[in-house]
Amino acid sequence: MKKLLAFLLLLIFSQAVFSQFEAQFSQYMFNAAALNPAATSEGDMINVVGQHRMSWIGIPGAGQTTAFNISMPFKIVRTQHNAGFCVLNDIWGGFKNQSMHFQYAYKIKVGKKNVLSLGTEIGFVGVGFSGDSIAKHPITIGEYHDMTGDPALPTIAVNGMQFDAGLGAWYKTEKWYAGVSYRHLNNPTVEWSNRQYRFTQYGVFYATGGYAFKPEESKIVWKPSALLKTDFSAWALDLSLRGEYNNKFWGGLSYRVGGDAVVIFAGIEVLDGMLVGYSCDISTNKAITAYYGSHELMLAYSFAFVKGGKNKYKSIRFL
Repeated sequence: MKKLLAFLLLLIFSQAVFSQFEAQFSQYMFNAAALNPAATSEGDMINVVGQHRMSWIGIPGAGQTTAFNISMPFKIVRTQHNAGFCVLNDIWGGFKNQSMHFQYAYKIKVGKKNVLSLGTEIGFVGVGFSGDSIAKHPITIGEYHDMTGDPALPTIAVNGMQFDAGLGAWYKTEKWYAGVSYRHLNNPTVEWSNRQYRFTQYGVFYATGGYAFKPEESKIVWKPSALLKTDFSAWALDLSLRGEYNNKFWGGLSYRVGGDAVVIFAGIEVLDGMLVGYSCDISTNKAITAYYGSHELMLAYSFAFVKGGKNKYKSIRFL
């Protein structure tokens, strides 16, 4: 019963912050392709990125989110293209959100070094709900609402899948980058239990950008960035600043406007082209007394095959 109450409060609170059933990652600057198909294979390398997020530690039924994507560049005649594959597994209480997308981007050279990428993604979203677990708890909310008799809640475990698509654009220079994307373009509706229940995944708009600068005689490169996400009924904005030392170590802070959290993150390049990062979200409202933060791990590897059987490596970090 306590777990059920915690799940209901968790669901209500998360919907109040951001009404979309959309995964969230604090180290977004290391995995832009998860939000924008035009950012696949950024840097003309084969990129592999994995992230795992444990949200709201200490609250039963809190979120566990895992994302993985791989992307690579290829050429057709003299034109540059990129292809990628992205999967997501996101579990919150009784809800399960899974997706699989194939991504493609066409790159256009602007000037000598700048690149404009136009991308799209197609795939599937799957949404499930453990109604059988909820139905086993005969609990009444307040005086007027009986959960077990609510026709809007499935009383059995239900799952469904639907086609999904998205679009994106990405522009990169030597010192800055910017991108916009719109995911769930077709507003996919997942139907459960012979169309008795439905769940619609409404579109989400993302806008992100970053800049790099190095003060004179300094060994630290400063890289501010931002990420805006909205479904046009609610929104959240991450404002981040990280410092990178010797192109190997980094650390920084983010503030999530609309999400009421401060994020501390750090990482290291352990091998050529291989990065390991960690972040911790700390609530800035009264919820800080109910859980022990949200924790996220990131592992990224970037490389390219060259003639002669050797590989070359390059940091996957933007700018």
